[in-house]
Amino acid sequence: MSEASARIRPGGAPPRILAIANQKGGVGKTTTAINLGTALAAIGEDVLIIDLDPQGNASTGLGIDRRSRRVSTYDVMVGAESLDRAVQETAVPRLCVAPSTLDLLGVELEIASERDRAHRLRRAILVLHEERIARGLPPFSYILVDCPPSLNLLTINAMTAADAVVVPLQCEFFALEGLSQLLKTVEQVRANLNPRLTIHGIVLTMFDPRNNLSSQVVEDVRRFMGDKVYETIIPRNIRVSEAPSYGKPVLLYDLKCNGSQAYLRLASEVIRRERAQAA
Repeated sequence: MSEASARIRPGGAPPRILAIANQKGGVGKTTTAINLGTALAAIGEDVLIIDLDPQGNASTGLGIDRRSRRVSTYDVMVGAESLDRAVQETAVPRLCVAPSTLDLLGVELEIASERDRAHRLRRAILVLHEERIARGLPPFSYILVDCPPSLNLLTINAMTAADAVVVPLQCEFFALEGLSQLLKTVEQVRANLNPRLTIHGIVLTMFDPRNNLSSQVVEDVRRFMGDKVYETIIPRNIRVSEAPSYGKPVLLYDLKCNGSQAYLRLASEVIRRERAQAA
């Protein structure tokens, strides 16, 4: 096991839960969830990715065929099945996924009138943790929740369950547009639903060093958000874009490419922040 591995929680401790969230689409949420999860697993963590996006791209990108998603996060959110029943192993050792289906599109209407509507995912994760310990299975040390590109009830569930939020931000002209609304939502969830919620960090994605605008965006975001921005920057990389079409994280598709190496660095940085917080 790598020295970068956290293992800062004693055996049987609840997992650290990170919501991967940004209401803008196309900023790299799913790519970050898949590859950060793979990198954490590669350095010795037991990781679960919960696909809470109706598009199901995280599930597809991890090789889970739509026909095999007999139990999905939709079933979990409406209370029809336990999260444990939805969990599937992937081709990556130590990495599992709870897949989604298009049924999630209607879940908000189905549970909107329920008093526990914002706590469905949190309770499902607590039960999963207890069930795995009872069955003698290793508990997950990290759970990453891939959120949909909107600040809807699914995202609120993810933030209510999470310890912290990881915000992917594309290195483009409108990068900061909408960030203030996301931060306001985090504050509202902290005030009303989950007082422990923090911003774990902002990860800059799709960086192109040949583009002066990308460098300007990096400078602007660092000036605006300070040390909340991870040191690691994810480059725009064709291998990262190709990997999902093969149902693989980029670390399996091409370990040596710049994108893979960046996600390994990001995982190590996440671990360092976890250790600093626990100290």
